[in-house]
Order: sequence, then C-alpha cells, then structure tokens
Amino acid sequence: MNSRVAGTVREARPEDLDAVATLFLACWRTSYAGFLPAQVIGMYDDDSARALWRPTLNDPPADPVVFVVERAAGDVLGVVRIGTDPEEPASGHVYSLYVHPEMQGHGLGARLLAAADNRFRRDGRDVATLWVFAANDGAQRFYARLGWQPDGGQRVEPQYGEPELRLRRTYRDGVANGGPA
Repeated sequence: MNSRVAGTVREARPEDLDAVATLFLACWRTSYAGFLPAQVIGMYDDDSARALWRPTLNDPPADPVVFVVERAAGDVLGVVRIGTDPEEPASGHVYSLYVHPEMQGHGLGARLLAAADNRFRRDGRDVATLWVFAANDGAQRFYARLGWQPDGGQRVEPQYGEPELRLRRTYRDGVANGGPA
C-alpha cells in the first residue's frame, strides 16, 4: 500500500456534483475496464453521470447520505453513498464507493468506509451490506481487509448484466466484527 494521502471527509454538498460525476467516470472507465464489457463501460458519459448523481447531491434526503474526501485544495478524491438496505430495512447499505484511480491505495477508501461505519453505528445499525462485481477481485480484497465478508447473496442487475456478490459487515458493541471500525 502507498502512503496515506491527506484529505478531509465531509458530507457532500450540491456544488460537489461536477466533481463527483467526474470522479465516478474516471473510476467507471479505468477501474472497471479490466473486467466489465466495453458496452457497460460506455453506458455513462458526462451528462448521464451528472444525471445519476444529481438527485442525491442536489436535494439530499436523509437517506442515502453521501460523503466525500477532498484535498485542502478542494479536489474531490473519493465518494461513498450510504443508506438503508432496500432488502433489509434494519441494515445499513453502501450503495457505492469510488476513489479516483490515481489515488487508490492511499487509505482514502478506508477513511470513507470509516465515515460510513460511524454513521451506521450512530443510527443503531447492527449490519451493513454492499454489492461488488464478482469479477472485481481487487475490490473484494479491499473490503475483506476491512471486515466485509461474502454472505452468499448474488445478483445480476439488468442494466449491467454482470454477476455481483453481496458482502456483509456485522457490528457488535459499536465495533465492526472482523475489521477496524
């Protein structure tokens, strides 16, 4: 792992839309290029990426919540969107986590997930879930280091057509089971 990069984690604001959409596209096009088909990678452009993130950032509801990590210069380096698991309303859910490809391996994703853990514990959640592409071995290793484990759940979302695995993290006594909280 490379050295940690300084940055501040905070809740996202509407004015973060362009930066988050740009970050999302960089991740989608670079990080997923090794295992997602070209037609899936090509699904998003600047306009559709902004449209994807606009509802959450422009009129942020109580659920989901979006956190960003930014440099002192204001550059958004990573984003996580969390909320309630739609299939398990008592559980928290990580809808998405993206760290700029050039900044991966510097501890930013772990810091964003720590912010998510804190929010889940504050909200009294005992469990959190997320979905990861089955072919994304790097992401699976990253999540495993932080205590996320496959729970047997599998799906294929029609818009992507690629298998995904559900990962789960259990919290007990305010601490994430299996990894640092």
